[in-house]
Amino acid sequence: MNKKELIKILKIISNEWRALILLYLIENKEAYVGDIAEAVNTSFRNTSKSLSILAKNNLVRSRKKFVRKYYSIDTKNFPKDLLNIFKNCL
Repeated sequence: MNKKELIKILKIISNEWRALILLYLIENKEAYVGDIAEAVNTSFRNTSKSLSILAKNNLVRSRKKFVRKYYSIDTKNFPKDLLNIFKNCL
């Protein structure tokens, strides 16, 4: 990872809601948007928007099951050192 990529990721996760979402997903492996919104105490819309930003930047991935979308950490693309920092916060 180069400096530009690192700065981009740090800007993305510096948002409180996105950081809380990442912590929740690391702890719970996978979750539905509504469950994440409830856990981090924000609206469904705010959670969905934050997840969209995280997904666009390959930090989370999603899968659809019927009409619900489930999210999880994209361990393939999430920087390992950063993931370890998050895990140490739990």
